[in-house]
Amino acid sequence: MRISEASRASGVSARSLRHYEEEGLIVPGRFSNGFRDYCQSTIDRVLVIRSLLQSGLSLRLVREALPRLLDGSAAGTEVVCAKFLHEVQGYRDRLAARIAVLSDQQAALDAYLREARRTDL
Repeated sequence: MRISEASRASGVSARSLRHYEEEGLIVPGRFSNGFRDYCQSTIDRVLVIRSLLQSGLSLRLVREALPRLLDGSAAGTEVVCAKFLHEVQGYRDRLAARIAVLSDQQAALDAYLREARRTDL
């Protein structure tokens, strides 16, 4: 499929698809006229990339994690770089801290709304 079709199928802009290609995350085929040709496996890969980026991982960490996530086997997991795991764990810890702060804020707003509703009656 052409880039416009791939963009619709994946929900990712054509610009992002070209960026992923420039970063070496995807390698679409080419038609004889030079246009990009995206197969379903590339679209599936784009969906994984988008999900990882939306979760807040940096492009560099996505690039490192992607082969391990998509090879379909556990082979090589014992040789995952300790530095990489440390970075992912650090990101996960920062995310957990943000979630805790947001949960506290949500609880405070819920308490405020309960009190406001109770006094309005």
